[in-house]
Amino acid sequence: MKTTVFILFLAVTTSIFSQSSYTNIQISNTGGPNEPSICINPKNTNQIVAGANTDKVYRSSNGGLNWITSTLTSTYTVWGDPCIITDTLGNFFYFHLVNGTSFIDRMGVQKSTNGGANWSAGTFWQFNSPKQQDKEWAITDFTHGPRGNWIYVAWTEFDEYGSYTASDSSRILFARSTDGGASFTGITRLSKLGGDCVDEDYTTEGSVPAVGPNGEVYVAWSGPQGINNFKIFFDKSTDGGTTWLANDIVAASQPGGWDLGSGAPSGTGILGIYRGNGLPITVCDISNGPYRGTIYINYLDSVGPRDRDVKVVKSTNGGLNWSAPIRVNSDVAGKEQFFTWLTIDQVTGYLYCVFYDRRNYTDNQTDVFLARSTDGGATWVNERISSTPFTPTYSTFFGDYSNISAHNGIVRPIWIRLASNNLSVWTAIINFPVGLNQVSTEVPSAFELKQNYPNPFNPATQIDFSIPQVSGNDKVNVTIVIYDALGNKVADVVDSSLAPGTYSYQWNASGYASGIYFYKLESGKTKISKKMILTK
Repeated sequence: MKTTVFILFLAVTTSIFSQSSYTNIQISNTGGPNEPSICINPKNTNQIVAGANTDKVYRSSNGGLNWITSTLTSTYTVWGDPCIITDTLGNFFYFHLVNGTSFIDRMGVQKSTNGGANWSAGTFWQFNSPKQQDKEWAITDFTHGPRGNWIYVAWTEFDEYGSYTASDSSRILFARSTDGGASFTGITRLSKLGGDCVDEDYTTEGSVPAVGPNGEVYVAWSGPQGINNFKIFFDKSTDGGTTWLANDIVAASQPGGWDLGSGAPSGTGILGIYRGNGLPITVCDISNGPYRGTIYINYLDSVGPRDRDVKVVKSTNGGLNWSAPIRVNSDVAGKEQFFTWLTIDQVTGYLYCVFYDRRNYTDNQTDVFLARSTDGGATWVNERISSTPFTPTYSTFFGDYSNISAHNGIVRPIWIRLASNNLSVWTAIINFPVGLNQVSTEVPSAFELKQNYPNPFNPATQIDFSIPQVSGNDKVNVTIVIYDALGNKVADVVDSSLAPGTYSYQWNASGYASGIYFYKLESGKTKISKKMILTK
């Protein structure tokens, strides 16, 4: 495979905010980044690749603690709207727009087989000049069915981008790759109703595909169904995108439309934001959890002037019927949320939603929040994940979206921040230990690490530990690491900020050899170790 050599212009970043309950890490502050995308490799969660408009690639080999920045080049050009995914083999794909012989005249994707260090020259499709292609998103089929590892992508095609002419329209298109991203075929129109080409509320946009547990393909998008009547439409295919529903299903109404408007002081949009969006994000649960098969659509609607809320609707019958909208943000009415994105941890089935939030302020100061649902979207726990607020300015373009990725309790959001008129891209180190349960909220007087039980064990054992309150903080940073008899680290089982109390962790050692192991709790200056024996 031909590869493109990158010019590396930024080595490991060292900018870290440490006063947050979650460590905030600056990925880059060069190039005026916006529209960030991020993806964890499920084959190796230490390997993460991110991107930002228009042509930046960021890669980490240690779970997002350190990053290397490079510039993506292709046979034609790399022109924004980055979307980064992996396939079932752990290869990364960077989808983007292309300025070829005319403005955004085709779609493009490039592949990396080594964690983002090198990329192919690119695959390109839907050259349909003079029409333009925009806002693509893709997904891989991770099921074990006959279409496993197929890649699906959906996007908006414009007759003439930005046109106010009644004869020009926009539509949602779909394509698939059955050969690992080498080619994309089966281009199909999904949206039965078209939109205009202005790239505002009356334009059909926001197509993010999802895959169901039996290989179904789901796509939702925003668009008009008449004057001031904005909907979220849904379509599905059960044969890999060959055939689709005869009529699109309306999954939800979207009061105010997807374009939240200009944030000029005299306008009604998100103040301080050049452009704010609430485009829909579709995911489907293919985990083995209790909500397997549930489809979720995340979006924003306008409750009223200066009041946008994060919403989710869900379907448990393949998209035929949809729930009433569920409010994700837990603040009082009258506050602004914007740039929402939803992902699902396909190991646990838990949902994670990231968005900008102004609940704590009366001005334009902005935080980044994470909402987490462990009960199929019925309830949400909101938590601020940005260390400090920032204040955007109307003249600065943040793009069309933020993003988030999650796998097996490892969660990495990505967002854009403005400080001193300089844009930068950030993530947070968020790890929710899978198998960890809080068994008591009573605050102990000291750290304690109990002997595992049973011991010896095969293949699972329980590790209990207690955390006191430290220096009046609401949460305490705690790690528990397992080592073999030679002192080699074999597993990071807990690495999180936890509230004071007593916890129980179940460690399954089915993939490890018999022998003596040590487990070690660390928090600040506290270090406690114990021995355990695995017998098979």
